[in-house]
Amino acid sequence: MLAILDYKAGNQTSVRRALEHLAIPCEITADAERLKNAWGIIFPGVGAAGQAMTALTESGLDDTLRQAVAVGQPLLGICLGCQILLTHSQENQTHTLDILPGLCRCFEDGLRQEDGSPAPVPHMGWNRLHVQAPCRLLEGVEPDAEFYFVHSYYVEPASDLVIATTRYGRGFCSLYGRDGLWAAQFHMEKSGRPGLTMLQNFYRYCQEVHHAQ
Repeated sequence: MLAILDYKAGNQTSVRRALEHLAIPCEITADAERLKNAWGIIFPGVGAAGQAMTALTESGLDDTLRQAVAVGQPLLGICLGCQILLTHSQENQTHTLDILPGLCRCFEDGLRQEDGSPAPVPHMGWNRLHVQAPCRLLEGVEPDAEFYFVHSYYVEPASDLVIATTRYGRGFCSLYGRDGLWAAQFHMEKSGRPGLTMLQNFYRYCQEVHHAQ
């Protein structure tokens, strides 16, 4: 079973629907024991970093996430979850989870697309990944696949963690992490077949880890 972390930051239901479409057993939960016993955790979210971190710390779920990573439990951050796995966010000047090193920055004003037209913020719509390093999540995903983005901030993780980048007015990291701990700026659950393939790959990885224990 996969656990979808419930910390009142939205988007959990759409993730559950995507997993149910794939016939992947899952539940939305804020219960530390349920999270601990899951094969893997999906950490989604939309909204502001400051509000999300307040909810996580007041509930103790920040420590639950850190402990999950410490024991090697697979974890997948999506959108806001991707941003607050890092050390600090410029949004609300928030000290975030610091599970992986890096910063979350605001897109600059006056961004231009490659054709010279304005690149309005938030970045909203479909865009490609430029793969920088191999990743289990991308197995079976076509190189020209597009994914759905909605964000005003972008991540700058440590360079050795960058898996893929995307171009929107500037280059930015759109997928980072290491085996068992991944984070995507785009919404896999809203990205059609490519996003569903990535969720399926995450579940298969979780199955392997569970059966190896």
